[in-house]
Amino acid sequence: MRLLLSAVALTFPFHAVAADPAPAYRVLAQDKGHVAIVGADGKVEWEVECKHNSHDIALLPNGNILFNSGGAAVTEMTPKKEIVWKYEAKPTPANKGRVEVHAFQRLADGNTMVAESGNRRIVEVDKDGKIVKEIALTVNKPDAHRDTRLVRKLDSGNYLVCHEGDGCVREYDEKGKVVWEYKLELGSRPRSGGHGPEGHGVEVFSAIRLKNGNTLIGGGNNNRVLEVDKEGKIVWSIDQKELPGITLAWVTTVNVLPNGNVVVGNCHAGPDNPQMFEVTREKKVVWTFKNFTVFGNSCAASQILPPATP
Repeated sequence: MRLLLSAVALTFPFHAVAADPAPAYRVLAQDKGHVAIVGADGKVEWEVECKHNSHDIALLPNGNILFNSGGAAVTEMTPKKEIVWKYEAKPTPANKGRVEVHAFQRLADGNTMVAESGNRRIVEVDKDGKIVKEIALTVNKPDAHRDTRLVRKLDSGNYLVCHEGDGCVREYDEKGKVVWEYKLELGSRPRSGGHGPEGHGVEVFSAIRLKNGNTLIGGGNNNRVLEVDKEGKIVWSIDQKELPGITLAWVTTVNVLPNGNVVVGNCHAGPDNPQMFEVTREKKVVWTFKNFTVFGNSCAASQILPPATP
């Protein structure tokens, strides 16, 4: 997909740490009051106002962008900035407080999965905005802002849910039964407050299921990336200051590329650190993204994109 929109020149944001040339990624992210796509040439290819600090974002196969347009709203927008679908979560009768949305996913059948914090449920919504499926969540420490972070529906039909407030990742079957759980621990550091590198806790942000059955976790303020097996054993990790020149703060999105490399979102880490980076399994950093002109220190929702086609 190529977005034929006016471009604004920016400082070139990509910095290769390895000797090889940096990958020609484009970056889709939300922060500083807008959603934007930054090209590998350092120019803004597309942007739209979004004052809500989004915790999830996706470029869809049809070229549209799915993003968190408000505290409880999910919007699908075309490259021409036309809204073609929108869902806004409302409190259920049992919820006397507010509802927030921190995760969503367009499914293969065309429906959209939305995690509703406060309502403590996952819903699947059709193209007309009708809820066609509902799964209740187990939440030990209810909080509309912290019930969930990233949630993904797995190929098996189960759901992998990050519970920020509970400090754990739970896998639910299609009926809402918890079939797997991993609780984060503090490691060798005591709990401390704050969103920056000095903050440390178990408020997990993201988790994805790998092809080998393991789970890759973006630890949030745990300041780590963890890969755990089915028994909960850590089999691979990146600690806070293990990578040269990078300090992990609030670790957000994690994704695995076809070559096995891992792309990590590093939020609230300050201007001395990249907002995203790619690292090999041997922990060699091959690409970093640091652009505090377009995005700021609260860049939680991001996705790398392939180079634009002519």
